[in-house]
Amino acid sequence: MTLQQLKYVITVAETGTITEAANKLYISQPSLTNAIHELEKEMNIIIFNRTNKGITLSKEGDDFLGYARQVLEQAAILEDKYKHTPGGKKNFCVSTQHYSFAVNAFVDLIKEYGQDNYDFSLRETQTYEIIDDVAKMRSELGILFLNEFNEVVLTKILKSHDLSFHPLFTARPHVFVSRSHPLAQNTIITNEELEAYPYLSFEQGEHNSFYFSEEIFSSSERRKNIRVRDRATLFNLLIGLNGYTVCSGVIDENLNGSDIIAVPLAVDDDMRIGYITHKRGMLSRLGCSYLEALKKYFI
Repeated sequence: MTLQQLKYVITVAETGTITEAANKLYISQPSLTNAIHELEKEMNIIIFNRTNKGITLSKEGDDFLGYARQVLEQAAILEDKYKHTPGGKKNFCVSTQHYSFAVNAFVDLIKEYGQDNYDFSLRETQTYEIIDDVAKMRSELGILFLNEFNEVVLTKILKSHDLSFHPLFTARPHVFVSRSHPLAQNTIITNEELEAYPYLSFEQGEHNSFYFSEEIFSSSERRKNIRVRDRATLFNLLIGLNGYTVCSGVIDENLNGSDIIAVPLAVDDDMRIGYITHKRGMLSRLGCSYLEALKKYFI
């Protein structure tokens, strides 16, 4: 197995066709096909399923791809450190629930490492997809929260995927409302006071279990519910409908605007926000730098 073969596999997976991958790699199609066949034979796996309609990643190929990406990233770091030459394009991906501090840390990372040649990804996505991204090593890190309600279920799921949870900080639940909301001047808000207003939350797709919710107390019964996919839509609806959501309370005016504020919620619970990693993985320099950038926003 060579680094070149790993690059070939990743390029084919990204382009979806041997023809396009060969053009991108500046090699002939037969050479590319043979290189992949040799790798599959050596590793005793089928990376791509071949059909008349083209090729698709097999299940074990999808797992293999996660490890391949990590190997190439570590090789690039070694070249950068010891050969004192750029080790190729820097790659980094993080998957996260909808947190402004995760975005801010990502910006800091790019400012530090994103020079002329990089390929970084920030995936604000659903909870189950965060777990799946890290399990298949599409993402080096995943950011989510645990609390009394979801901890047993999520910890079991993380364990079954060989993932570890690392706490970052503990947050008291807050309510996000618009600055013009009737309850905005309160020093603390109760659940009873919120009953008349629309409750906004991030939908979780086919894995729409209470345990995957990004909002604490997701299982509580509410008369008015609105589910959205992205943070911008949620904040627009908070302002336009006098809605609210329950969150960590960490907010960034520069990123989210000055029209949204956080008010403490009168409940006895907390959110343990942290990051997940693969037990068989190793944090890259970029991963470590991202974590250091994260800590600046809540320490």
